[in-house]
Amino acid sequence: MTRPETVIPECPETPFPIVQQGEVVSGFGRGSSELGIPTANVPVTEEINKLETGIYYGWSKIFPTSDKQECIRMRNDGNKVEFNYGKKLSAHDVNTVYPMVMSIGWNPFYHNKEKTCEVHIINKFDENFYGANIHYNVLGYIRPELNYTTKGTYY
Repeated sequence: MTRPETVIPECPETPFPIVQQGEVVSGFGRGSSELGIPTANVPVTEEINKLETGIYYGWSKIFPTSDKQECIRMRNDGNKVEFNYGKKLSAHDVNTVYPMVMSIGWNPFYHNKEKTCEVHIINKFDENFYGANIHYNVLGYIRPELNYTTKGTYY
């Protein structure tokens, strides 16, 4: 299958832009560890749920949450996840708006039972930011959700 050409309009077209915010939650732990593509998992809001499953593009910014205590939580797979609420990010990381791509869907390769919304921020962060607040603007659609025949590192 060839990669579809993405035509980016000069101005966002309906229903875009979609402006959202939410807490970065723990996902399945596959993006970073299995694929080398870390994602910020966010709740599927009513507005995001209305979109067709697939890959979208836009901009994002992380806002640390200073009023919460850092903690360790257990993921459903039994692995521990550090929730530091973005407190360990550099000043540059929290003062920059980054491009992002976002996957909305069922991750057919993994046979998910839950629809997910995963934001991949185009930046290499030195620290995780589970629990931080993320603001993201969805500006357009790239392609439908696809299944893959193999799992591998795509970076």
